[in-house]
Amino acid sequence: MRRVIFATLAVLLASGGLMAQEWGNLKGKVVFGGDALKSETVKIDKDQDHCLSKGEIPSEKLVVDPASKGVRWVMVWLVDSKDPKAALPVHPSLKETADKEVMVDQPCCKFEPHVLALREGQTLVAKNSSPIPHNVNLVSTGKNPSKNEIIPPGRAVKVDGWVAAPSPTLIKCDIHPWMMGYIRVFNHPYFAVTNEKGEFEIKNAPVGNFNLVVWQEEAGWVTGDRKGTPVTIKADGGTPIEIPLKVK
Repeated sequence: MRRVIFATLAVLLASGGLMAQEWGNLKGKVVFGGDALKSETVKIDKDQDHCLSKGEIPSEKLVVDPASKGVRWVMVWLVDSKDPKAALPVHPSLKETADKEVMVDQPCCKFEPHVLALREGQTLVAKNSSPIPHNVNLVSTGKNPSKNEIIPPGRAVKVDGWVAAPSPTLIKCDIHPWMMGYIRVFNHPYFAVTNEKGEFEIKNAPVGNFNLVVWQEEAGWVTGDRKGTPVTIKADGGTPIEIPLKVK
């Protein structure tokens, strides 16, 4: 019986009657759609000698590249077009995460990176490579860890137990209250954070019609709310998409 089933599957695949899953890449850019922004810096009222040792610290709540108008630190991810909670097909090379740990550091009075993503099963390593104490205060909802711990200079703390969640975790330093960042957790590998030019790429995604969810801390849900907006993944990559962002 098994031989018959396998033989039938082989015939269907060979004849095109049963399509094998194809994979492609999605490239895009998030572009600021408002008026020109004035660069802002955060108020440093503690440990100024160290915190200002590399100059003023710019606000990272909304970072727009003056030349390209690309928006940095925007989180994008794929969801099923009919059911956002449905599992997505995963490319064989992405079944397991290559990096078991994801690091966030505090080298000079800000979190680096400002926005980061975790996949279920990964460990967050919160590091303090500066010469002054910091703390990591994780403020989560649902089942994700909430933790508030002092990290001495040159030390780090590891945090496990992350699960996919609809809301981000806020990470902050209560010693230096201007220091804030965000963490999102996924149960698949199809997510990205925009670079300094607002660009992103999601590799080896399943070919087909999906929704792309776009979130930025000042704008919130950038387009299509938490359900996302339709995108088509093509085997040849297709044309890069451009996503406008405005802050109300």
